[in-house]
Amino acid sequence: MPGERLTVRGTSEIGRFHGASPPTRVELTIQNEGEKKEESSCKRWFRKMCCCKRQNGTSYDVTDKVELTKPSTPAPLISDPPKPKPENGEAKEFEGNLAVCSVDLLSSKTGQNRQEHHTDLYHGDELIVRRGQTFQVELELNRAFSADTDKLHLDLRTGPLPLVSKGTHVIIPLVEDLKESRWAAKIIEETGNKIKLSVSSPPNAVIGLYGLTVTTSPLKGEGATTFTSSENVVVLFNPWCEADTVFLDDEEERKEYVLNDTGRIYYGTEKQIGARTWNFGQFHEGILEACLFILEKSEMPPSGRGDPVNVVRVISALINAQDDLGVLVGNWSGNYADGVSPAAWSSSVEILRKYHASNGTPVSYGQCWVFSGITTTVLRCLGIPARSVTNFQSAHDTDVSLTTDVYFDENLEPIDYLNSDSVWNFHVWNDCWMARPDLPPGHGGWQAVDSTPQETSQGTFRCGPASVNAIRSGQVYLKHDSPFVFAEVNSDKIYWQRNLDGTFTQFHSEKKAVGHCISTKAVGSDERADITHLYKHPEDSEEERIAVETASRYGSKPEVYASPLAEDVSVEVKMDGEGPRMGADAQLNIVVKNQSSEPRRATLHSQVAVMYYTGVLKGAIKKEEISLAPGIECIFSIEWVLPYQQYQNQLVDQAALMLTLSGKVNETKQVLANQTTFRLRTPDLNITPLGEAVVGKEMAAKITFTNPLPRTLKDVVFRVEGLGLQKGHEVVVGDVSGHSTVTLTEHFIPTQPGQRKLVASLDCKQLTQVHGVADIVVLEK
Repeated sequence: MPGERLTVRGTSEIGRFHGASPPTRVELTIQNEGEKKEESSCKRWFRKMCCCKRQNGTSYDVTDKVELTKPSTPAPLISDPPKPKPENGEAKEFEGNLAVCSVDLLSSKTGQNRQEHHTDLYHGDELIVRRGQTFQVELELNRAFSADTDKLHLDLRTGPLPLVSKGTHVIIPLVEDLKESRWAAKIIEETGNKIKLSVSSPPNAVIGLYGLTVTTSPLKGEGATTFTSSENVVVLFNPWCEADTVFLDDEEERKEYVLNDTGRIYYGTEKQIGARTWNFGQFHEGILEACLFILEKSEMPPSGRGDPVNVVRVISALINAQDDLGVLVGNWSGNYADGVSPAAWSSSVEILRKYHASNGTPVSYGQCWVFSGITTTVLRCLGIPARSVTNFQSAHDTDVSLTTDVYFDENLEPIDYLNSDSVWNFHVWNDCWMARPDLPPGHGGWQAVDSTPQETSQGTFRCGPASVNAIRSGQVYLKHDSPFVFAEVNSDKIYWQRNLDGTFTQFHSEKKAVGHCISTKAVGSDERADITHLYKHPEDSEEERIAVETASRYGSKPEVYASPLAEDVSVEVKMDGEGPRMGADAQLNIVVKNQSSEPRRATLHSQVAVMYYTGVLKGAIKKEEISLAPGIECIFSIEWVLPYQQYQNQLVDQAALMLTLSGKVNETKQVLANQTTFRLRTPDLNITPLGEAVVGKEMAAKITFTNPLPRTLKDVVFRVEGLGLQKGHEVVVGDVSGHSTVTLTEHFIPTQPGQRKLVASLDCKQLTQVHGVADIVVLEK
């Protein structure tokens, strides 16, 4: 728009002296759709000089030229250290190796570290930080630090045998610029003999308790000294960090599932649902120490504590006392004389503190809601989003049949010794939130984990984490313990009668016997939220039946459901060229093949959901049913379309989606299923070098971009960099209206010969993954 200013941010400096960066000039043009693209330089000059405005107020075809001038040198933060007073009239040079006098971890609950890391609610004044996020440390030295003569680094160690190769001994070097995904430290303040460091950590760092040392030495020579801090550092998972696998992108959900220290646990029957308040108390005095103690007691190698899947699986085993003398002893006998009745507990705090104080003596007694409450406490305390979940009419499958089996003799009398499967009035377990890079895309998000000792998993009483999405679709072959959780929520109740020859015949089945009113506390209120739809499709729907039959194929009784008479129909998804483009309707082709000599009919259910690059599904944005009637031995294609209007406000980074298809062939009962992930392609930045590329000679490059969306892009910023060409800097463009074209001209002087690359990227909330590169061969002067 007229008068719009172009802002360039960066570290480039003006100067033609040896070692200085060459000047950078930037020209920007934004051309609205439908406007004339070319205008002579004379007209542009005349229009600017005359300050003429177009009648069309939306036009901002103005070229600004910005010269970057060398910034004035800022005043030094500190003065040079005072030299020692001369003795006997002679000046003496100040000598002595650098040493650390004290370390301040700036760990106050009201300080910057604890506030920014959302750890200010934890009891005490320890430094508690979340991985993937910077924190500050202040060092007091015996003299001022000099980068020209001194070296300094930090060491963090965790576990009984810290090793650099295992990530349990971390060496943190001093650097000029912090970068994501690694341990590093940068001096951000210097005041006399004190320096303040900003320390970065990777988003996959090992969590737990670290000891800190600081080592100083001369840049040249020997004489290193080490200072050991009396304070420790606690590193936790970080649901606020996008690169952490436990990242949860909704602030209200983070407040509920990480920061809320009280909650509601549901019990009773589906027609008489009761609720009790539970004090999770994850920030209470002694609870963090107890949770770290549980991790130590688990004997899980500290190097495995960077993966939340490992941590959750270990916690599931350690909350119960079976096998490993975990936190709580389960008791369903009704006799609790030598302990506390499970119904008497209303808090995790007393149980965890008692367990820790006794150095790991299991506490008596608990039942499912107590196990779940403690699990919620421990996971939230460690930084993993978690909630307690109650399933009414919850099945307990003992033989991995994926069915709840009831056996009768020839006279229809129950056979007690065979009837080991059961259906509980209610059962409470947990959901925890994380990406699952170890599973196929689409199976991140909520994961079921159960600490109540029911069945062993790999020889230990534990359960999960099992993808809730996998459970819903019957994909019970995906780890961990998906078959058991599936049977709890969606198994059919099968009745068997013994024959005279000792075999059994199925004579009745109930398809709605288990998995009702799956409940958890609502976000931000004490209301009950029904999440049954996350665990299973609606009862009696074809999708639900497909999930049940899919699961049964992997159980110990695959013959319960009739095998398909034939499997001669296939469904796959194809895309034209490079696939759908951002800003337009997304079109895919569903290809159906019938290899039979008979006609086939089926109803195909389709659902498309937005997906994070980690494989976590955000939510479905379109569902529909497609009728199929492939003819004899034929192949045909169905065009599937997702209109732009349906996804324009739903996408997340990477613009990825997952299309899920399921159905059943009427004539053969063959199950049809397909999952396809795709992304909406974004346009590239087009970079065109202008002029000859010679060291020391000014040249230019034109960068063009056309907004593919029919909406305005807000706060657009270009980032441009070329090693040996120019230093990285930002160009703030501002708003770019729908289908407008931006032209950016970079003027620079190459400093190094050879094959060089000029790279650029566009950054704005509405559009990501827009970038470009140009190869430039720079000649010697």
